[in-house]
Amino acid sequence: MPAEPDFVALTVRRLKPDSYEAWRKAWHDPDDPDALWVEQESKAYIVRNVDDPNEIIAFGFMHGDASDFLPLRNDPEVRRKQERRSSLMAPHVDDVLVDGSYEVIEVVKREDARSPS
Repeated sequence: MPAEPDFVALTVRRLKPDSYEAWRKAWHDPDDPDALWVEQESKAYIVRNVDDPNEIIAFGFMHGDASDFLPLRNDPEVRRKQERRSSLMAPHVDDVLVDGSYEVIEVVKREDARSPS
């Protein structure tokens, strides 16, 4: 797989206080054979707002072109697993602030910047 993703799934959630561990297990339990991962997905990041420990962002990194990614959104098995995941997470979430899938249109790297003259 290429180093850089072609698509990123991103969700920003505000969790209920002291619910991160329970939410995290609902988001992905490695012992659950029905957990939501797809072949095009290489990894995910979960990050926490340093000013608000209840604000959590999950990024999923996907590889492939639109013909690989877009059909997943309507795949019955993927939808079933996503709905299951959402229902398991719901008791631990106060609010979903942003939820979407995004195509990577540009990767900007520091080493590509010109040095100051």
